[in-house]
Amino acid sequence: GAGIIHQVVLEQYAFPGGMMLGTDSHTPNAGGLSMVAIGVGGADASEVMAGLPWSVNMPKSIGFKLTGSLQGWASPKDVIMKVAGLLSVKGGTGSIIEYFGEGTGSISCTGKGTITNMGAEVGATTSLFPYDDRMGTYLRATGRGEIADLADKFADLLKADPEVAAAPEKFFDRVEVINLDELEPHLVGPFTPDLTHPISLMKEHAIENDYPEEVKVGLIGSCTNSSYEDIGRSAHVAKQAMDAGLKTKSFFMISPGSNQIHDTIARDGQLETLAAVGGKVLANACGPCIGQWDRTDTQKGERNSIVTSFNRNFRRRNDGNPSTYGFIGSPEIVTALAFAGSLHFNPLTDTIPLPDGGEFKFEPPVAPELPEKGFTTNDHGYRAPEEDGSAVTINVPDDSERIQILEPFDAWDGKDFNDLVVIVKAKGKLTTDHISPAGPWLRYRGHLDKISDNFCIGANNIFSEVAGHGVNIFTGETDVPLNKIARDYKARGQGWIVVGDENYGEGSSREHAAMTPRFLGCKAVLARSFARIAETNLKKQGVLPLTFANSEDYDLIVNQDDRVSIVGLDSLAPGKQVTGYIQSGGTKTEVKFNHSLDAEQIEWFKAGSALNVLRNRS
Repeated sequence: GAGIIHQVVLEQYAFPGGMMLGTDSHTPNAGGLSMVAIGVGGADASEVMAGLPWSVNMPKSIGFKLTGSLQGWASPKDVIMKVAGLLSVKGGTGSIIEYFGEGTGSISCTGKGTITNMGAEVGATTSLFPYDDRMGTYLRATGRGEIADLADKFADLLKADPEVAAAPEKFFDRVEVINLDELEPHLVGPFTPDLTHPISLMKEHAIENDYPEEVKVGLIGSCTNSSYEDIGRSAHVAKQAMDAGLKTKSFFMISPGSNQIHDTIARDGQLETLAAVGGKVLANACGPCIGQWDRTDTQKGERNSIVTSFNRNFRRRNDGNPSTYGFIGSPEIVTALAFAGSLHFNPLTDTIPLPDGGEFKFEPPVAPELPEKGFTTNDHGYRAPEEDGSAVTINVPDDSERIQILEPFDAWDGKDFNDLVVIVKAKGKLTTDHISPAGPWLRYRGHLDKISDNFCIGANNIFSEVAGHGVNIFTGETDVPLNKIARDYKARGQGWIVVGDENYGEGSSREHAAMTPRFLGCKAVLARSFARIAETNLKKQGVLPLTFANSEDYDLIVNQDDRVSIVGLDSLAPGKQVTGYIQSGGTKTEVKFNHSLDAEQIEWFKAGSALNVLRNRS
């Protein structure tokens, strides 16, 4: 292991509270407090809560040495965007990212959280920083002084040993260096968080790639960037423009990350400033970040650009429009671009015309990282659970579209999977947003049958020109919604598979992306590679996640009526390849698949799901 990872994971010296698991891909936000915090699926979490062990393949380690300190417009967001450009969206898969070096001390605690939060965008198991005084200050400011005192007592165990900084190549599988003195603001996108553009090159890149120049909307906040410091720096940008007589040219929206942040920035005036320049303050929720946005300023299919301080910018992610070019930046950069209304604007060098004919230029933003008067506190909406829940009953109306009592999935029947139909072969990314989008569908997340209507509605299928559609090989109908095809195949007793490319299931830890295909009759997912949480979620639901042993075999599936057989399942074993056959036209080709199932996970498959195993043990 490396540095903190070696001490916390291998030697079991844990931050007070130990390792944390959370049912969100952004659980690693807590890495900003030097915690090994890992995002998992709901089934994983429920089993841990029931006292069962949790396992993960021993991760590799990637070390990022930070030198210097952030300057001017550069922000913690720019650090993780730089990391994404270096690693790509799958470069951190199977690895823990550890930040070290003197530069870590120049970043606030919440800034560190922004960086570790977005480690999910490069596939990292988790990310973490060494413990320092700024973490202690944040803990005390948020009413957790006793934890800060305990962390201070064991501070030497919560940071890398001196020899790690001296010779990191001996401790990490990969080492990168980022000089914070030279780091400039970035934008990333569109459609992926690892396509990086230094702000000084953004205009050039936008022209070269024909990105729509006008910034239609600027959105700040979200779980990634809504700290007191984040909103303060944005408000400082807005205050400068307001004093010069400017209002935003772009539609501008603010999503506070919590009731506490909302109430504190309302008390201290930042919200008033942002609203005065044209900003609209939204509810303290995910909002447009996950598609909860009834957007009316553009039509679906209309090419347009938006800039956000969110964490993901997949196609259709924010507004359901495949032609929206989503770019990600720091809150302060997003705010500046909302005043300019143009992707070509560089706030470090460029000016904005004033109503009186003059020119206005921003000064670099500054803001305190913590409120001088402390955070406001309230318990709005909180209800403590019953002390004794044994008498609690759950009554669900038969006609409910919001809640449905789950029925156990059927156990494996002991037979090989022969002549499976390929319902969709993805062209390009197949993220959890493509497989089971959020937005308006969140109202159905408690009703498996209803939410299954969104199965793969965002998937670009090689067998159809229409996203989320395909061909029913039994009826001959074309451009049919994939969920309807799946339901028809299920009614016929016809098993089917999904074929993905690289990094299948990138994005959110959304368990419905595994539950809905399982519910509709999916037997296996074949891909060149998987995102960690998505792969585990499939295993939990009894769906086989298999990778092509020969990556080029992905190209053997070319027609909608091709069939795939997966054989020898009675001898499925850890580390043992699985044999398959792809029937395409008149050609039948043997292929080999790899898998990462361990002995326990094979039992999940045989029982039909991990919950079935748990139920059988109880």
